[in-house]
Amino acid sequence: MFGMVPFVKMAGRGLGKIFKGREAKEKLENEVKEMGLPQDGIEIDVDDDGKVKVSGKAATQEMKEKIILAVGNVEGVGEVEDGIETEDNATASQFHTVVSGDTLWKISKTYYGKGSRYPEIFEANRPMLSHPDKIYVGQVLRIPADNSEMA
Repeated sequence: MFGMVPFVKMAGRGLGKIFKGREAKEKLENEVKEMGLPQDGIEIDVDDDGKVKVSGKAATQEMKEKIILAVGNVEGVGEVEDGIETEDNATASQFHTVVSGDTLWKISKTYYGKGSRYPEIFEANRPMLSHPDKIYVGQVLRIPADNSEMA
């Protein structure tokens, strides 16, 4: 488990003023659905301060992380409390918050030592990313564990 994952509350996909009551929960559930991520067994709760709690079971570590990012990278969400269990024993990814001047190439060079591995980061963040050049300041990205040395 990640515990508490911080997000930039004023960055992210704008879904309108949603962070009060049942409407916030429904819009975030719809966001996960629109991303094509599995929702069965996942519960999303939102408080009035933009704190989201996700709980339940996900089939894989990857799906768990993508669900956390799908709800966290929404304007108005300041943090996501991770209460999702997984059935696999995959290594957890790191999370990276995009800052001014970041590119996937630069992020890849930082984490993997090679900028040319940026497609791995892009693929790890699909469907939240639609193009490698479309990242924004404040966005949180998955950086999968570097398994290249294990091969």
